[in-house]
Amino acid sequence: MINKPDRNALRKKRHLRVRKKTSGTAERPRLNVYRSLNNIYAQIINDDRGETLVAASTLSTELKGKASGGNRDAAVEVGKLIAARATEKGIKQVVFDRSGYLYHGRIKALADAAREGGLEF
Repeated sequence: MINKPDRNALRKKRHLRVRKKTSGTAERPRLNVYRSLNNIYAQIINDDRGETLVAASTLSTELKGKASGGNRDAAVEVGKLIAARATEKGIKQVVFDRSGYLYHGRIKALADAAREGGLEF
């Protein structure tokens, strides 16, 4: 029997391939998204200094009772929250890093909500 690589290993390969070309700067940081089975996480990162500027997830205190972690509604709430926190810090433009996930479902919902919240990709 031939061993097939698992989905997450293939995703990580795609992520590394994209990350070779994509990086966040001080003027235009990177919006990174990570999706687990139960939660979704978003970070805005300045790769020049290696620091996280803003972060939000379904585990954030603002979203504790609002949304269950593993669905599109929760992703929309995280997108709104990350956009609000970014505009608070004066961040308007970001580079979107989907981390090798398909631009579909929860990833797309988070990106659309962040755009509605005022972030430009």
